[in-house]
Amino acid sequence: MASDDPLRSARLPSREQVIELLDGEFSRAGYEVEDVVLGGGRPPRLTVIADAEDGVDLDAIATLSKVASAALDAAEQAAGDYGAYVLEVTSRGVDRPLTTEKHFRRSRGRKVEVALADGSSLTGRIGQTAEGVVHLVVAVGKDFEVRPVEVAGIAKALVQVEFSPPNRRELELSEQSGKGGDE
Repeated sequence: MASDDPLRSARLPSREQVIELLDGEFSRAGYEVEDVVLGGGRPPRLTVIADAEDGVDLDAIATLSKVASAALDAAEQAAGDYGAYVLEVTSRGVDRPLTTEKHFRRSRGRKVEVALADGSSLTGRIGQTAEGVVHLVVAVGKDFEVRPVEVAGIAKALVQVEFSPPNRRELELSEQSGKGGDE
């Protein structure tokens, strides 16, 4: 971030270059670069989205911000001035769609709204996810059932924010789903 003129156009590295630059650094710290978003504005924003098996807390965000800043500063010295930009390191957050099997595994036990590729939709609690299939606990009348859904058949899935505790039976099924027996 070597420019004094905030209106100067940044010559930032591409999304792929930033991922390549930061991937090893984040991996050594136990995290992964989920995505990089280069946004316009004055100054432009470079957003690095981090993820990990156990999630990303605020302390990790602070550490990863320092790691990313140092790596980008070193790359800027080697490649030339990037101009002014804002670096933001963040976690996936609940508003980002679940797009991979890994996302569903990490969100086990959470309620999700799912739009299927066939145009239908359903709401359920995420159970076990393995081998391309997510087990969703869905309400059927006053009871619940486990419904296997292929991840490839999901067009969009968003975690829902819940303000009240989930049904005990629903939680039990999300923990048991995919283990055989109680399905």
